[in-house]
This record gives sequence, structure tokens and C-alpha cells, in this order.
Amino acid sequence: MKQSITSIFGLAILASISLVTPAFAVVSMSWTSIGNVNNAADPSTGYGSVDHAYNIGTYEVTNAQYVDFLNAKGASNSNGIYNGIMGKTGGTYNYGNIIQSGSSGSYTYSVSSTYANQPVVGVTWFDAARFSNWLGNGQGSGSMETGAYTLNGATSGIINVNPGAAVYIPSENEWYKAAYYNGANSTYSLYPNGQNTITQADADYWPSSGVVDVGYGKASSSGTFGQGGNAWEWNDAVMSGSSRGLRGGSWNYNVGALASSYRFNYDPSDEDLQHRLPCCQRP
Repeated sequence: MKQSITSIFGLAILASISLVTPAFAVVSMSWTSIGNVNNAADPSTGYGSVDHAYNIGTYEVTNAQYVDFLNAKGASNSNGIYNGIMGKTGGTYNYGNIIQSGSSGSYTYSVSSTYANQPVVGVTWFDAARFSNWLGNGQGSGSMETGAYTLNGATSGIINVNPGAAVYIPSENEWYKAAYYNGANSTYSLYPNGQNTITQADADYWPSSGVVDVGYGKASSSGTFGQGGNAWEWNDAVMSGSSRGLRGGSWNYNVGALASSYRFNYDPSDEDLQHRLPCCQRP
């Protein structure tokens, strides 16, 4: 089964796999399998129908996992895969606390154990696409410019996923199904905890003091964690010009942003604090 990144992301662990051979096994992600092929869409929104099986990340991509990517591909910080938001420390927002050291051509990156398991933030849609390419190309020295997405230096505009992509940003329907669909009874919930109500014990949303470690709260019916709250998540929808879709809300948005009815979009080049990486695999 090929892999697609969404809540470059998921929750309860069905399997923990390495996407590459041991020589390049830098980042190991946990994936949740999503089946029930050709399920009906959510009658309340029209989203969630998917005609194939796929895997979605069980958890948000963490600072530690993104540091592995930066240390493999960021010696010169090509195409801005690292930015200042990722490097801010402390404060109300927690920030990313990813530290860049050295000079261009020999940059290295690190994150303290306190922040290592928090979701990476400050991630543009193009950062997510490059991370996807790198995972799908075997990590290590694998290309971040070609693969699921043919980027070749692009940091703006509309780039579509290539046919047969191994690892990619999820479609809005793939993201939605993993968050809200219950395959056991073919129903949808309003929130990504399998219920039509949600509490702050289930998800990290306003009023909150900042992002928390991945795996916080209650899993969706699919078994993914963090598809509601903590940090916004990119999907592959193109909305309002070249803006890309976001779902799931964040720690500083109120509970309504976590609902299945809430759609959002943003400039794919924006380095907003709350964006996090999504991750998906598809057969």
C-alpha cells in the first residue's frame, strides 16, 4: 500500500512502519489504515466519500521528525523549508523551538526534548509538499523537488499531485473521512472524536495556552489523533484562487472550527504559526 500524508496526520496506532530501507530510515511514522471503500458522503456537508483505501498519519508530524528532514535537506535552507516562526522559543504560543545553527551550506538543526513531540508549525503548503516528496523518495538524500509534486523550486502557485504518488498531502475528502467517518456503522460525527459533542479533554482548542504533544485527547472513529485542535492541517483542496484548504482548527480557535461543517483556506506560501504538516499513503 502506498502512503498519503494527512494529519500530516492520524490517531490510535494500527501500525508503525518505516517508509524506507534501513539506510535511509530517518523518520518513522505511524499510519492508520482507512478502508470502507466507496463510502457515501456526509449528507450534512457532501464531503468524505473516498473510492480507494489509504493510510493516514496517526499523529501530527512532530518537530523532531521535521528536524530530521531539515538535517537531510536544509544545509542551505533551499526554498525556505526552515523559517523564523519555527525557530521562535517560549512565549504564549510555544512556537516551534527548532534551532538553526551554522552558516548557509552547512546549517544544522535541533530541537529540545521539551518540544520534540509537539507538532511542527510555521509550515507552508509547499513545505508540506517537499516533506512528502522526501518521504516518498526514500528520505536521506532523496529529492524534495520531484516525486508526488513536481516543484522544481516553486514556492507559489498551484501544483497538483502527480498520478501514482507514494506519499502526498491528503485530499479534503481523505482528510474528512479519517476525521469524521465511522466505518463500523457508516455514519459521520460532528467532531473528530467520534461524537457530536467535544470537550477540552478530547482536543486542544481555545481557551488553551498553546500547542501540546501529539497524541493528546481522544481518537477519531478511525483511530487518528489531533485532527481537531492543536494546529491547523493542510489538505490538497484548491479554494479561492490558489489558496489551499485547511481543516481541524487549532489551539487558539474556538470549538466551532473543529466541526465537520467548518472549512478554511489560506495562501499556500503563508508561514502561519498554526499550520502543521499532513501526511498520507494510497494504494
